[in-house]
Amino acid sequence: MDEFANIGFMPADILLPKMGDITKWSVVACDQYTSQPEYWQEVARITDGEISTLDIIFPEVYLENGDEKATIEKINSKMQEYINNDIFQKHEDSFVYVERTFPNGKKRCGIVGAIDLESYDYSDNAKSAIRATEKTVVERLPARVDIRCNAPLELPHVMLLVDDPADSVIAPLRENSEKYELLYDFELMQNGGHIKGYLIPREQAGGIADALDAIQNDNEFLFAVGDGNHSLAAAKNIWESAKKNLSELEFETHPARFALVEVCNIHEDSLEFEPIHRIVFDCEPQEVIDGLKKYLAGKEKAQKISFVHAGGEGEIEFPSGYPLALLQNYLDDNDHKIDYIHGDDVARELAKKSNHLAFLLPPMSKDQLFSDVATSGALLRKTFSIGEAHEKRFYLECRKIK
Repeated sequence: MDEFANIGFMPADILLPKMGDITKWSVVACDQYTSQPEYWQEVARITDGEISTLDIIFPEVYLENGDEKATIEKINSKMQEYINNDIFQKHEDSFVYVERTFPNGKKRCGIVGAIDLESYDYSDNAKSAIRATEKTVVERLPARVDIRCNAPLELPHVMLLVDDPADSVIAPLRENSEKYELLYDFELMQNGGHIKGYLIPREQAGGIADALDAIQNDNEFLFAVGDGNHSLAAAKNIWESAKKNLSELEFETHPARFALVEVCNIHEDSLEFEPIHRIVFDCEPQEVIDGLKKYLAGKEKAQKISFVHAGGEGEIEFPSGYPLALLQNYLDDNDHKIDYIHGDDVARELAKKSNHLAFLLPPMSKDQLFSDVATSGALLRKTFSIGEAHEKRFYLECRKIK
């Protein structure tokens, strides 16, 4: 019996570009810097004329800028061109152990492999081994489904978290990394830090399966989706549709049944939960603030959220518990145009613009994530972020899904 089948996380046929310097190949997750087009313009300048993942992803900053269909077709065509031009080396039936060092010197370690989408459920009260941490907004899925459904490749920015206080899964890889083949070792662009990747073939990965199996036996569920909730939900939707017409053998082996992810230990010191701030656009800031105060009138106050706009800043008192839910409901009910921003400095800078208003959210303790999801199901969307924007996962490894 496959030792990985029970845990829903397994080796994969992982593709990496053959060229020596892959700094220009690797770019940050597409859902970052959505209100900072200048970041993506600089990425385009850096990668101009080069083989790059920028050409095979859809940065969300451009989602409303034109013909989505034509852009997606161009992405799929470029993916096929890369395959046809034989730019990839395939590492069969393997994991990649990743060491990411940030500019501040902290290191985040993870394991890239494939999850079985049969083990994943993004519904609010899922009982699966792999669960979403935020409520899935169905309206946000079609664009992601469109991007993936005809794509010959997938590139993961999905990060799964495992509750491993003993560090039983990743520590043995970190301590013995010199025994494995070094696949890449380079500087990431745009303040992304440094990254190394080591090949872990299936025959050397038994310890991963044993450690994860032990964790699963002691906990209600094994993995929480830390980043990329909606991208993984899109992959699940495609698989649910595809599997209806498959034979028994096809059901077991179809590439759409699996999705490439990186698994990290939630207890790693470098893995920090950051708040995701709200920016309100095209508004009269004081009107929004006055409306929110009226919305909260009569409720017992115990917690403060800061706001910033060009005319000044201040605080609004909320009830204890999850003030984000009340703030989000107010903004949604009044159809305010909002964006979700990582980093206090970025949010404050955007708030200086005319008719902009920033709400600066407090951080959430990562220690409560697994218990909260187990008890109450998926959290409100955009409740937390793992690190700031430049610390997000960069696209690097690929897998064929056609």
